[in-house]
Amino acid sequence: MAISNFTNLTFNGIQKPLIQQLCSAELTKGLHNQLIFLSVLNIFLSITAFLGNTLILVALHKESSLHPPSKLLFRNLATTDLCVGIIVEPLAATYWMPLKNERLIICRDALAAFSVTGHTLSGVSFLTMSAISVDRLLALLLGLRYRQVVTLKRTYVTVIVFWIFCILASTMHFWNLPLLLWCVKIVIPLCLVTSAYCYTRIFLTLRHHQNQIQDNVQEQQSQTIPENISR
Repeated sequence: MAISNFTNLTFNGIQKPLIQQLCSAELTKGLHNQLIFLSVLNIFLSITAFLGNTLILVALHKESSLHPPSKLLFRNLATTDLCVGIIVEPLAATYWMPLKNERLIICRDALAAFSVTGHTLSGVSFLTMSAISVDRLLALLLGLRYRQVVTLKRTYVTVIVFWIFCILASTMHFWNLPLLLWCVKIVIPLCLVTSAYCYTRIFLTLRHHQNQIQDNVQEQQSQTIPENISR
């Protein structure tokens, strides 16, 4: 669908499509130095994200002690961050640079691609981080049954569902921007609440186990002392 069909908003008393407002010279008037700084910053972040996540993927490839489903989730998270470095950050730099040069067509294309890829990768990243927290909680609670419940096939299906959902949701940028914003408002808090619950439950469970171990040690010591005295 045409990019010009984006939601119309009022700017300086004139109603314009959102994409036109974001790429207008009026919006960036007097901000040329700041735009250059933002472009350079995005290029720098792109390089660091590429190098850092490449090293993570290499380390995960050499690591053999991790459970394969857990390794898949970490690989997926590193891959999304890597794609942010090699796709989203350069698109952001491309978006800021045409704003300085007032090249509206390039700005529109870069902004549209930045929005779609940014929403997709951010969504997959948030969902994957939540899945990792759930995976860690299940590993703690299920014990020996963990490897039977959390299988590589099920994890692949989960990751594929994440990507499909985020790609479909991000395409709403072209035909229903308010619906996309509602998805963002629902998915991000849901992921944060899920992760917070899982890690809180993990902390409390480990704390409970630690207290049990300490109680057992103290009980054994209290039983040992009278025996030594009687001897």
